[in-house]
Amino acid sequence: MQDEILYNRQVIDFLEEIWGEGFLSPGGPPEVSRILTAVDVAGKHVLDIGSGSGACAVLLVTEHGAARVTGIDVEEPVCDAANRRAKSAGVDDKVEILKVVPGPFPFQDETFDVVFSKDSIIHIPDKATMAQDAFRVLKPGGSFAASDWLMSHDGAPSAQMADYIAEEGLDFAMASPATYAKAMKDAGFVDVELVNRNPWYAEVAAKEAAWLTGPNRDDLSARHGSDFIDHQVAVWTKLVGVLESGEHCPHHIRGRKPE
Repeated sequence: MQDEILYNRQVIDFLEEIWGEGFLSPGGPPEVSRILTAVDVAGKHVLDIGSGSGACAVLLVTEHGAARVTGIDVEEPVCDAANRRAKSAGVDDKVEILKVVPGPFPFQDETFDVVFSKDSIIHIPDKATMAQDAFRVLKPGGSFAASDWLMSHDGAPSAQMADYIAEEGLDFAMASPATYAKAMKDAGFVDVELVNRNPWYAEVAAKEAAWLTGPNRDDLSARHGSDFIDHQVAVWTKLVGVLESGEHCPHHIRGRKPE
């Protein structure tokens, strides 16, 4: 288990300023809806892998009608933020956020109707084991619906991509679409679907970079710290480059456990 907290209060506050309260990745409520394309969570028990600061867990209940959401994450600050968000939204009777140790999901077989994740599985290196465990905890007929940060190919990243990953300073474990699809199918999922979201986020990230480097920069530096904002500018500059090349290719990943 890592010693360094990757998502501390400073990082959470900054990312929520860019992406909206409770979101640690882009797209907000509309992107959650897109991830759930053809996946009905109404009245269902949902596992939210990497629940972050809690917006998705709350949305799954308030906008998508989930009966219950169990969120898991590995860091105390985000779990605390998510539980506060659920309480503030008045859904803490339906949303439970648990701090877990990285590894197998701590749940019995066939516990959940839906396994959901928004841009968090990148922190799980072994996609095959993740897919097998997601399959295990799903009830027959259950659905997997996630978004994640992918790399367009197997093998080592290009120098440009490696430079971006190093600048992020996060424990990124990017897999290719082919690796993801194989992991899902080998685990037993059917109707496996991967949707490339690179064209969408390449455009969005360019706007984010312009916002970071534009007239707001002095105010951002005053509130978040100049060194912190300088680092974020460097991250977004390199992010835009690998999105433009297509090597960085966010995807939606969906599949179904047979009845």
